[in-house]
Order: sequence, then C-alpha cells, then structure tokens
Amino acid sequence: MAAVDTTLKDPATVALPGLGRALISAGKLTQKVAEDIYRKSQASRTSFIAELTGSGAISAADLAHAVSSVFGAPLLDLGAVDPLRLPKDLLDAKICSAYRVVVLAKRSNRLIIASADPTDQEAAEKIKFTTQMGVDWVIAEYDKLSALVDTNSKSTSESLEALNSSGDFEFDDVPVEAAPESQDNAGAEVEDAPIVKFLHKMLIDAFNMRASDLHFEPYEHQYRVRFRIDGELREIASPPIAIKDKLASRIKVISRLDISEKRIPQDGRMKLKVGPDRVIDFRVSTLPTLFGEKIVIRILDPSSAKMGIDALGYDPEEKARLLHAIGRPYGMILVTGPTGSGKTVSLYTCLNLLNQPGVNIATAEDPSEINLPGVNQVNVNEKAGLTFAAALKSFLRQDPDIIMVGEIRDLETADISIKAAQTGHLVLSTLHTNDAPTTLTRMRNMGIAPFNIASSVILITAQRLARRLCPQCKAPADIPHEALLDAGFTDEELDGSWAPYKAVGCSACNNGYKGRVGIYQVMPISEEIQRIILRDGSAMDIAAQAKAEGVRSLRESGLHKVKAGLTSLEEVLAVTNL
Repeated sequence: MAAVDTTLKDPATVALPGLGRALISAGKLTQKVAEDIYRKSQASRTSFIAELTGSGAISAADLAHAVSSVFGAPLLDLGAVDPLRLPKDLLDAKICSAYRVVVLAKRSNRLIIASADPTDQEAAEKIKFTTQMGVDWVIAEYDKLSALVDTNSKSTSESLEALNSSGDFEFDDVPVEAAPESQDNAGAEVEDAPIVKFLHKMLIDAFNMRASDLHFEPYEHQYRVRFRIDGELREIASPPIAIKDKLASRIKVISRLDISEKRIPQDGRMKLKVGPDRVIDFRVSTLPTLFGEKIVIRILDPSSAKMGIDALGYDPEEKARLLHAIGRPYGMILVTGPTGSGKTVSLYTCLNLLNQPGVNIATAEDPSEINLPGVNQVNVNEKAGLTFAAALKSFLRQDPDIIMVGEIRDLETADISIKAAQTGHLVLSTLHTNDAPTTLTRMRNMGIAPFNIASSVILITAQRLARRLCPQCKAPADIPHEALLDAGFTDEELDGSWAPYKAVGCSACNNGYKGRVGIYQVMPISEEIQRIILRDGSAMDIAAQAKAEGVRSLRESGLHKVKAGLTSLEEVLAVTNL
C-alpha cells in the first residue's frame, strides 16, 4: 500500500491546517467557515477535526468520504472491525489516544493505521520515530475512531487497575533507609499510584514481549522508555518528563538502593512475582546523566537456565563436544563472546546439568544474574576486597568439585583458575574475545605460560546470538549465487536442494524476527592444538588446525543456520562480521 501524499499548497489558505485546506479545495468548506472553526479550536485547545465535527459544519461520515476522495486513501467502516482482533503493543496507547489513531495491521516494516486526518504530520512523525516503521493511512469516521480509541484506553486502564491489585503480581519489596533530608519526599515519591501502575505495566510488557532489558532515559525535554527485544532497542513509551524522579525513587526502593544518592551509579536487584509459582529476577543499574538518572533493568528469568541444551541451538556435533567436556572431572572450559551474546545462559545451562546432590558447585560473579538452587553463588565486591581472585582462593578451601568464574579479567584470577583446573576441579569461565582460537592467544598475552594453557584448557566455545526468523511469515529470498559464494557457501552446498529465507514481518513478530538462536564455534583442545600452544603458535595456526579437525568457524556455523531456515543471511553476516 502506497503512502498518502498529504502535501497541498495554496498560498491563500496557508494559515489553516492541511485538513482545512483540503476541504476548501474539495468544496466542502468555505474559507470563512474553516478559519472560524480553526480559531475556535485554537481557543478551546482542541484539534481542528474535533471542533469541525463537533460544530456540525460537516458530518463525520461526509468528512471521511471527502478525505478519502481527496487523498486517494482507502475508506474503512470501523463498525465492521472486531476490536479484540486488532494487533496489540505495536503502538503506545498514549500516542493512539493523543492523535486519535488505531493500528489495524503490520505489513513488513510498515504500519497500517486508521485516522480521520492523514494530513497530521506530527502524528506521522511521532509514530515513525516511536516504532521505526513507515505509516500507511486508512481513513475512518472520526466519531467511530474516537469511540474505539477511548474503549481501548479504558480497557488498558482497567487492566492496569486489575494488574495493580492482583494477588499474583507483587514485588519482593523491602524499603531501604533514606537519608534524613529525603524522608519528607520519599514516601510520596515511591507510593504515587500512577507511578506504581506505570512501572508495573512496563515490567509486565517487557516480560511478555520477551525483552532482555528496559531503558528509562531522561533528556532535557523528553523522557523515553525503550525495550531491547531480540537484540534491538525499540522505543515503547514517552511518559511525561515530570515523572522521572518519582519513577527513579520507586525503582530504587524496590531494588534496595539509596534513594537519596543521585550523584553516583548504583546497582541492585528486585524480584517480581508473576504467578503462584513464577518469580522473575531483575538486575537494576542507575547512572547519573545530565538531566537525571538513567536506569537500565536487565530481566533475569531463572527458567532460561533450565531450558536445556537443545533449546540453545547447538548442532548435534557441537552439543556432543560440549557434553563430553563438562563430563570430565577436571579442566577449564571457556565461553567467549561480546556482551549480550548469551554466555551466562550457556554457563548456567551447563551448571544445571552438573547440579547434582553429590556435587559441590561454587560461582563468583559480578553480579550473580541467575539464582540456581543447590549452587553456592558469590557476588564479587571490589570495594570490600572480595575480588574474583579472593573468591577463588576461598573456594579452594571449601572442597569444591566445580567452580564457575564470571569473567577472567586479570592475570591473578587466570593463574588461580588454571591451578584449580590442574588440581582436580572443573572450572567454567568467560573471556571477551572474537572467536575460539584468539582466546588462547589472548590468555598468552595476559602473561599465562603456554604449558599452563595447554595443560588446563579442555574446550572453548565462542558464541553469538542471531535473530530467529518468524516461522509464520518468513519467505524465500532471491539472493544471487555470487553473493552466497561471497558469504562463505561452497558450490557443493549450493546444489539447489534448499533456499535461504528472508524476514517479512507480521503481527506475531518483530520486523520478521521472533526470538534468537545461538551461533557457536565449539573447539576442543586436541593434542595437536596443545602442541601449537606449546610452541607459541598464532591464532591463525590454531584456527587452521581446528578447521582440519572439523570445527566450524562462527561464520560457517551461522551459514548452517541459514541453510536450515532458522535465520537470514543478513543477520548472520551482521553478527559474524569478524
């Protein structure tokens, strides 16, 4: 559906809004009547179209037909639309209410929106900015449109009220002590009912939309809330900037942070009960910015560690290598990748498999993200002297079988981890490197002796997360043979028995993607790779040997996912652009 051209130029009517000029051009209004109605709308602070239909100068039905005819846009009778079947959560309810619009459908990266006034450029720009999607107008009668918007708004309000009073929805809420000077305002700020409802709704919406993070961001004249969904940030709401301090105080109280301290970053946690037996953990981080505190909330769903290794997207041979490594009694297993690549979930999936009554497991993290019963978890506290190295030294005096270190950051931590792996313990940890072979050279550059690396590391997994194609709307992609060869496919693989898919987009997904799938490079440390390490070989030497032993690179693993129809070639090229 083509976008509507709403540009009308008439010098004589330039002071009027676009809708008024269009109606004059169509002979539906006189210049004088249009100007009178516009002045009344300005005086009463209402929209031109509301004053126009309310004055009786033109009926809502006649207006809709005229607008449809002038702009060549389709006309829809909203009376024939079932409100329950309209897509949800594609556009914030406040925007729908403010601009009197209703989202009818999503097609590819464009929204089909019912409006009575397609000349409203402010509405179009706001929708485009918020959703990062184009807009195609469908004309509807203003009275029916307003009634539908108000009904949806009322339903949202009632659901919020029910949500706020539901016994199945509550915070693990333990207030912190506030400084004396903040006591007067603290109670009012954190118990403000609209703030409580808004925060509850944002958290529930984020959970339902499978978001990984919520960003609450204050600016000079704007306050926005964004969710990271499938690895991409999307603006969800633009609440009034006046709520920024009250919302920050509410989040701090729930997270057991100091609401009086606004000058330094703070970190905390909170829990949300979303059912009789379902509790979601949130990690909270505050950061002072020019115009207030930015707050990022990471959703830590404990069930993600219990999904099982099959749900992570390992291919059969990769899964077999990993399971063989974690079944060994001692040695070091490293998971590498950038922030947000799913390293923690992979580690906890392994720990969940190893978590048995006869096994003593200890973890040191900064901070602990997923609570796992039966595992002794320690939060690193640098200020108090509880570093990774100090925690590891303590672990070794606690008779551990398995140790998990959140991240190897320095030589001391690396040395203790390697000694633990060499003395009968299974050690799991992470490093920030691009792929598996470069992890070994990175450890060498940290100052670890080659023989210590060769004798302790038993397997390295590098990983990325790629967006998974929506199974409902994905479609075959017409990609030239040469482009597939350039991406890394071989002529043998391009035998015509399969076709790559592309993202399309529908109401059930996010621009053609729904969820994410892991891309892995699982590299066991064979005897030949040990020899390369001992003679201080380069990452390229290790990569060549690993390939000879059948280890796929990240790009090759990603292309295998493309061939299986799980993700698109564009997505794999983006996440494996090494």
